[in-house]
Amino acid sequence: MSTFGAKDVAALRRETGAGMLDAKKALEENDGDFEAARQWLRVQGLAGAAKRGDREAGEGLVALSADRRRGAAIVQIRCETDFVAKSADLVSFADRVVEAVLADGEEAVAGSQAELDTLKSVLKENLSFGRVVRFAAEPGRVIGTYLHKQNGRGVNAVMVEISDGDDEIAHDCALHIAFTRPTYVSREEVPSDLVADEREILAEMTRREGKPEAALQKIVDGRLNGWYQDRCLLEQRYVRDEKRAITDLLGSASVIRFAQVLIGP
Repeated sequence: MSTFGAKDVAALRRETGAGMLDAKKALEENDGDFEAARQWLRVQGLAGAAKRGDREAGEGLVALSADRRRGAAIVQIRCETDFVAKSADLVSFADRVVEAVLADGEEAVAGSQAELDTLKSVLKENLSFGRVVRFAAEPGRVIGTYLHKQNGRGVNAVMVEISDGDDEIAHDCALHIAFTRPTYVSREEVPSDLVADEREILAEMTRREGKPEAALQKIVDGRLNGWYQDRCLLEQRYVRDEKRAITDLLGSASVIRFAQVLIGP
């Protein structure tokens, strides 16, 4: 039998939004298996509204830089407090690093590690690089970006690459992603095992609600469509006009890929 401790309970609570006793019981019922416990909480209706378990670090900042010739880049720096995250020294450092990444690629952060170590001593806080992403400019494609700031620091950075579109569509798409936070471009990108697990969970939840077995498949399909809509960009309604689908916004344009880096929930 697997063992678990207080840290495991806390992590499960943080990911699912469940109460402490419920999280502990879920781990007990599933021999300490974290993923099985997470699914158990959902089936029991005890999980909260946490949408994804891969949220970025709770404190820190993100920097973004873009130009038509080189592309776009995002750099995340993690820290312990929001006080340090919005400090002029750290914000300025992040801006310099993201420019280096845009110019020389993701490996450019290695050249800034020594300066980051110095900042640790100056700011008296543990600092580290988080996600680093760069999209190189490609012929016939446009990269749209959006950066949301709070208290002078970036907290939500997006870049999206589209083909057969223009700057306005790319920017509007990036803004949409910033607020809806999809995980995939389309449902075809979602791993099949993840879909199968979700279908099984939804079926069990529907049975527990007392729905007739004859209607089960139709109800589950409807709920699965909603699940896709939460996670897949092309399934969503446009955030600025919910009467329009995101595919209406794109028109003849196609989304190639996107990246979103967040600080906090």
